[in-house]
Amino acid sequence: MASNLYTHQTENIARTWVLMVVFALIVIGVGWAVSFYFESPALLYVAVAFAVFMNVGSYWFSDKIAAKMAGAHPADERQYQELHNIVENLAITAGLPKPRVYIIDDPAPNAFATGRNAEHALVAVTTGLLSMMERSELEGVLAHELSHIGNRDMLVATVAVVLVGFVTIISDIFLRATFFGGRGSNDNRGHPALAILAVVMIVLAPVAATLIRLAVSRKREFLADASGALLTRYPEGLASALQKIGGYPAALRKANTATAHLFISNPFGPAKAMSGLAKLFMTHPPVEERVKALLGK
Repeated sequence: MASNLYTHQTENIARTWVLMVVFALIVIGVGWAVSFYFESPALLYVAVAFAVFMNVGSYWFSDKIAAKMAGAHPADERQYQELHNIVENLAITAGLPKPRVYIIDDPAPNAFATGRNAEHALVAVTTGLLSMMERSELEGVLAHELSHIGNRDMLVATVAVVLVGFVTIISDIFLRATFFGGRGSNDNRGHPALAILAVVMIVLAPVAATLIRLAVSRKREFLADASGALLTRYPEGLASALQKIGGYPAALRKANTATAHLFISNPFGPAKAMSGLAKLFMTHPPVEERVKALLGK
């Protein structure tokens, strides 16, 4: 079992690096397309500056923003003593500082971790998760979330968000300029085929960037599952918890697309996750695949 999980970790790390390289190539391609089409790098510089400004801010305050959007509040240590004890014990085992512990008052079972690094991390669980899970299942869920912290997944997610924002902003500037302006005095320069290629790249780049960001998120879920199972030495606990969470029919009350990728399972519920083309844009792999990977099937 341990061998299978270690192999799974290695594969997902390699795949994530590949996806990030492809992501970088998209950014470079969009930069070329904008520069070629408008024959001026000024818009590119403005877009980069704006994207960096907005996303650096979101990086530094990501934990507070995510907690607020999810309706999470600090878990009183006396009221939730067992929860705090489990988090502390797992953090010690993982060699991490104990993250802040938060509660979401919601009957739907779920949990998430966020923060720019291990020293500024928090773990949040719903009241529904606490009421539905056996101790081994709760330990599996919390080990998964601590693995996200230990694997520095929050940093990876932030980098992906920066890249998506960068690509989207440039594309938006281009499209607005196309509708309300033109290329300027040099419309006849360059090969028409290159101009068409530039337009296609900029229009489709945000979609491609979003798909890659979601793919990175899905791969990281597999990695956190594997790391969490190694932390508890009991993958069956996390597998059972995932089945319970995935089978719950209702969505979180404050579920939203901005924070969906942070949760251990899709906060919109199974019906939303599998409807139409939504599967392509899922932030999480199917529960069945995750359970099979955990149990080595």
